Amino acid sequence: MKTKQHFLYVFISFLLLFSCKKEDKIVKTFKQPNILWLVTEDMGHYIPSFGDSTIVTPHLSKLASEGVVYPNLYSTSGVCAPSRAAIATGMYPSSIGANHMRTTSYSEVTGVPKYGAVPPAEVKMISELLRKQGYYCSNNYKTDYQFVPPVTAWDESSPYAHWRNRKKDQPFFAVFNFTETHESGLFEPYGFREIETRHYQSGDRTYNWKNKGKSHAKNRMSETETPIHIPKHTKFKVPPYLPDNAVVQRDMWKLYNNIAEMDKQVGAVLKQLKEDGLLDNTIIFFYGDHGGPLPREKRLIYDSGLKTPMIIRFPDKKSAGTKDSQLLSFIDFAPTLLSLSNQKPEEHLQGQAFLGKYKKNKRKYIHAAADRFDGFTDAIRAVKDKQFKYIRNYRPHQGYYLPVAYRERIPSMQELLKLKKEGKLNDIQKQWFRKQKPKEELFDCINDPFELNNLAENPKYNEKLTELSNEMDRWLADIGDNPNLPETELVKRLWKGENSKPKTAKPVVTLKNGKIAISCDTKGASIGYKIDQNSNSWKVYSEPFDVKSNKVLLVKAHRIGFLPSKDLKFEIAMLK
Repeated sequence: MKTKQHFLYVFISFLLLFSCKKEDKIVKTFKQPNILWLVTEDMGHYIPSFGDSTIVTPHLSKLASEGVVYPNLYSTSGVCAPSRAAIATGMYPSSIGANHMRTTSYSEVTGVPKYGAVPPAEVKMISELLRKQGYYCSNNYKTDYQFVPPVTAWDESSPYAHWRNRKKDQPFFAVFNFTETHESGLFEPYGFREIETRHYQSGDRTYNWKNKGKSHAKNRMSETETPIHIPKHTKFKVPPYLPDNAVVQRDMWKLYNNIAEMDKQVGAVLKQLKEDGLLDNTIIFFYGDHGGPLPREKRLIYDSGLKTPMIIRFPDKKSAGTKDSQLLSFIDFAPTLLSLSNQKPEEHLQGQAFLGKYKKNKRKYIHAAADRFDGFTDAIRAVKDKQFKYIRNYRPHQGYYLPVAYRERIPSMQELLKLKKEGKLNDIQKQWFRKQKPKEELFDCINDPFELNNLAENPKYNEKLTELSNEMDRWLADIGDNPNLPETELVKRLWKGENSKPKTAKPVVTLKNGKIAISCDTKGASIGYKIDQNSNSWKVYSEPFDVKSNKVLLVKAHRIGFLPSKDLKFEIAMLK
């Protein structure tokens, strides 16, 4: 009897021990979940999971069936660089000097010196904050943040960057950018970028990436070599702001063919995640960097330019196959990443977490802004609730259409201009080419999804107009945005009245209590260091550290929007 009791005791103890270890493992595993971002470009709701069944996207549809669909995600701008600035920093682009597309371009036209966004000193890139928590952060490989990222931003940002390059069992935040759906994918001659450029999928740094650095135009497969996912005879539904003719139909064919190719590439990355046994310890985000690539989509702050699909797959398929219709903004991504990694978001962040430990109440409004695009400047601000959008035009004397040369390489854009000249556009298609625009616009985005019927002067909607106008005033004051400020004055403000870009002070390295300490007189500067000169990444300095005396130390400091310090080299033995 005692033997049986003893055996039972041992068996129960074993079960309890196993249970505790299993629970500990789960806690440890999900305390810092892996986070994977799959980011495509110029992407409207052109996929089945968001109501468009024109094509089949097996990989994205499967991701949606195993995850949560978010149909109300909005970028802060209708173009990539300002929107990526918001994602990277958690700050509205128009509050940090990042809203002019691009800050380093068209100086000869605008008379504005090349500059970078200068956020407050406390602002760091979200990837740097995650690195401080022990995450391996990789970006493959587009940056385009309206500022040069500090060396501390990523463990690796390159065509080879991959979670597979991290230390064993290190949590990761990995970003993969897919370029096939970009506006330039509609240009002639049409063809995909060579498949070799997709070698990022392997993470193999020894691969000889033959096309590295070549232009997109020279780096395309010809149309005869391009995989055709969509039959050319397919008839596509064309939005009412474009003419439905052979030219536009061909661009629609290109658009959907590019999406199908992107879906295939997304599937390749997801396959690797599964092969590595990481699928159910990783939170997967798929989203676009703003709305669609077609004329009257990209660069505008109608929903066609701002609204982009998002799918999130959670570990163990939590909430699989559901839809979350809350309003979300790119400005919410940074605090949400911190919340998912169990870190309380910083107070200066202008968005709010929509997932994780520090999730906030659902937002009531989203906000957006448009300023300069290449050599042409406008000033437009927007605020939207779930149904209505209010737009304020600060240059009503100026027409909507901006003759951006890059956009005019799209055949559909060329066709619009041709038909306009011939007087063959209908009333809807003519709207974009009006020589002036109203000071205020109000649209019912549910009943008028293409935002064609301005309700601002309809007395029936006075209350809604006032509500959204007041909300815009509140938002502009809260983030310190002055839409009427000329860009030259903006640069002076960013540079504190100086005539040139501010410089990050030289870092100072000292030995304190047997440890290496590094400081920098530039408030808010990120400090990076390397002990192994051949390392692919710079470590983020946060506190004094030990190092062997026979090593060489490399140090660099860089505040966002400033010129970085020079790389400094120290012989550790000399310091000691």
